Amino acid sequence: MGESHLVYNMMSLLWKGIQLETSMGSVKFASMVAALLGMSQGITLLLAKSLLLLFDHERAYYHEYSIGFSGVLFAMKVVVNSQSDNYTSVHGLVLPSRHAAWAELILIQMFVPGVSFLGHLGGILAGILYLHLKASYSGSNPLTTIIRRFTRILSWPVRLVWGICRFRRLQIFGRGTVGGSQARRATGVWRCQACTFDNSGWLNVCDMCGTDRFDDGLSSLGSSNQTHDLPVEELRRRRVQRFGR
Repeated sequence: MGESHLVYNMMSLLWKGIQLETSMGSVKFASMVAALLGMSQGITLLLAKSLLLLFDHERAYYHEYSIGFSGVLFAMKVVVNSQSDNYTSVHGLVLPSRHAAWAELILIQMFVPGVSFLGHLGGILAGILYLHLKASYSGSNPLTTIIRRFTRILSWPVRLVWGICRFRRLQIFGRGTVGGSQARRATGVWRCQACTFDNSGWLNVCDMCGTDRFDDGLSSLGSSNQTHDLPVEELRRRRVQRFGR
C-alpha cells in the first residue's frame, strides 16, 4: 500500500522488538511473535464472524483483504506497556502507557482512512490474552521448545563447519591450551610452569614459550630465595619481559 506504511510498521517493530527481545531472549521473542500472529488473526476472524451473526451484512468482513503487520504490533505494544507505570504521548495526547494502544487505535481510525479497525482491535485483544495466558501458565512454553529445536536443526550445518574449522586450526597452530585445569583431562598432557600452556606429553619443550618441561620458568630471576620474596605482579612482569609476550 506504499512505502510509508512499510516504513512506519518496520520502525515500530524495531522500537518494540529491541525492548522485548533484549528482555526475554531471541527464542522466547520469536515464540511470542508467532503466538501473537496466530492469536491476532484468530481473534480478528472471530470478531468478523460475530459481526456477521449480530448484524445482517451483505458481505462478511472476513472476505475483505487487509495487509500489514499492525495487528501483531498492537499486541506487542500491549505487552511492552503492561508493566509500565509511566506516561506516554500518543500523537500529542499524554496518558498512562497501559492505555496507549487503545488511544492509538481510536486516533488512527479517526485520522488514517482505510485502516483495518478489526485487525488492530484483534491485535490488542491478542496482547491481553497473551499476558493472561502467560500469567496463568507456569510451565515451559511448548512453542518456545519447538522453536529452539527448530533453530538447532537449522544451525547444525553451521556448527558442523565451525567444528571442522576449529579442529584444523588447532592442528595447525598447536595442540595445547592456555587456561584452567579442566583442559588437562586428557592423558599425557603437561602444563608449562612459565606460561601455563598445556602441551602434549610427547613434547619436552613448551610449544608456546620454549621453556623446558621441567623448568619452573623462573631460572633467570636468580635464586629461589629471591623469587619467593618478589610480589606476584613483579614475577608476572618479569615473565612477560623474558618471553616478550
